[in-house]
Amino acid sequence: MGMIDRLASLAGFERRASDADSSWAALAPGVGYYAGVSARYAENLSAVLACVNVIADSLASIPALVYRRDGDNRIEATSHPLRRLTVAGVSETMTWPEFISHLVSSALLTGNGLAEIERGAGGELAGLQYIPWSRVTVEELPNGRLRYTVADPRGNVRRLLQGEVIHLRDRTDDGLIGRSRLSRAADAVNAVDLANQHARSFLSNGASPSGVVEVPGTMKPEQRTSLRESFQARHGGAGKAGSTLVLDGGMTWKASQISPEDAELLETRRWGTEEICRLFQVPPPLVQDYSHNTFTNSETAGRWFAMFTLAPWARRIEAEFARSVFPTGGPFEMELDLSGFLRGDPQTRWQAHQIALANNVLDPDEVRQLEGWNPRNVEAAE
Repeated sequence: MGMIDRLASLAGFERRASDADSSWAALAPGVGYYAGVSARYAENLSAVLACVNVIADSLASIPALVYRRDGDNRIEATSHPLRRLTVAGVSETMTWPEFISHLVSSALLTGNGLAEIERGAGGELAGLQYIPWSRVTVEELPNGRLRYTVADPRGNVRRLLQGEVIHLRDRTDDGLIGRSRLSRAADAVNAVDLANQHARSFLSNGASPSGVVEVPGTMKPEQRTSLRESFQARHGGAGKAGSTLVLDGGMTWKASQISPEDAELLETRRWGTEEICRLFQVPPPLVQDYSHNTFTNSETAGRWFAMFTLAPWARRIEAEFARSVFPTGGPFEMELDLSGFLRGDPQTRWQAHQIALANNVLDPDEVRQLEGWNPRNVEAAE
């Protein structure tokens, strides 16, 4: 680094250099991976895919509102560029729900979700471009800020500075790069994967237990090999299950005994689903595991999910937008409205409205607004 670059760095300025500084240890093996396997492989586990989808798609369906603070009041800023992006789409190829779903899914699977902030000639927000984390290399600059090198499938490389991206992170070890929860719970995820491999191998053999072929006398090694290979070729695999076994030369077949519970692997695979749900903090009924379900706990599963799973991620998204998209110290902020998940069934909701009206907490028009209806005077004018 030359003298001018050193002075600029000390003053807090950054530039995109063609000769990248050496990468740092935050991208060591394990970030976004578990046991050396890409985190995308984990989506082969149906419980992982279901948990990621239900979190990402739920957050994508939540209304994103932009507010402007005016003293102690908040006024909805319907003309803000971000509000326009939530309605018209963040780019020509991606809607707002798709963008949030991609960003959150990447953060859940790899620990990091990244998007480029596109701005117009006057610095106003013009769009958001999702960037798959697999295309990103991250470097720490001498002043402690991050620089992201992005390579696209066509071989083009560009560099983005920390203020030019939205970086949604799962919990980090160093405060800079998120770490996938799949890597934190590698043993649990691997155990579920091994159980699935065992079930797949068992079913590929026609869900039939192994057995023993007894032969009178002593066989030569090549005879044993030939018998094993011919037996497997004739009877191995699910497509050959139930085929007739013909033995000669005094040979007899003794099948190993196996219980129906072992054959279906019910307990092992149910345990695997619960482990994955615990990892992502998703109530099992939301991923179609009803083994411990009752009417009472299913009724509250949605609110539990909103409070302990969606709300923390929503706050992370709001905080990241406040840090990266809006001017520092500006009056604008974004809010993901979780009230639709938290307000419960119609009877409970209207009882809460009645209490709010009786205590002058809300007026009738505010209640109508919460329910998605226009104020009475607007309907009367129409």
